Amino acid sequence: MKSGIPDQQKTEGFERFHPVIGKRIAFRPVELERDVKQLHHWMHQPHVIPFWNLNIPLDRYRKHLESFLADSHQALHIGFLDGVSMSYWETYWAKDDILGRHYDAHPDDQGIHLLIGPPSYIGKGYALPLLQTMTGWLFEHQATQKVVAEPDIRNDKMIHIFEKCGFRFQQEIQLPDKQAALMFCTRDTFVGSDFSG
Repeated sequence: MKSGIPDQQKTEGFERFHPVIGKRIAFRPVELERDVKQLHHWMHQPHVIPFWNLNIPLDRYRKHLESFLADSHQALHIGFLDGVSMSYWETYWAKDDILGRHYDAHPDDQGIHLLIGPPSYIGKGYALPLLQTMTGWLFEHQATQKVVAEPDIRNDKMIHIFEKCGFRFQQEIQLPDKQAALMFCTRDTFVGSDFSG
C-alpha cells in the first residue's frame, strides 16, 4: 500500500505548452492561506455546486481543505492557463481511496478529480487539454499503468471529455456522495497530445 503521492506531485509544480490550444498549462500544489478563498468562491459557482456539494461557509470549507491537505493519499493542485489560475485538481492513490473498494485496484493506480472554476473558462475547449496534461503527468510515475476517474453519472459533458482523453467506461457505481461512472485510462488508451517543454 502506498504511503503517499509521488513527491513531484505533492511538492512540485508542472508545466507544459499544449500545442492544440497554444497555451501554457501549469499546476502547482494548493497552499491553504493562498488558495482557500479562491477555492471557496469556485465551490459556489452554479456549474460547480451540483457536482461538488461544497457550497458551504468559509470556515467550514477551510476545515475541509485543511483535512484534505493533510491526507497523504492525495495531492491538491491549482491549474493555470497562461499564468491565470482557473482550475482545481485532486489526484490520489485509488487503492487508498474509497474508490478502491469498487474494483481490483493496483497499488500504483492513480485517480483524478477536477473542476474549472471561473465561468468564463467554461465551454471554451480547455477541459480536454487540461485533462490530457494532468493524465500525462500521472503517467510519468512509471509504475502507474492505469489512471481512474469517477465522474457523476449525470455529468455527460465531463464523461465525454474523459472519453476523448482515452478513459473507458467500466460500470456505474454508488459512492457515498454520488452515482458515478467508473472509468479507466491505460497507457494504451491514453489520447494525449504532442507536448513541447
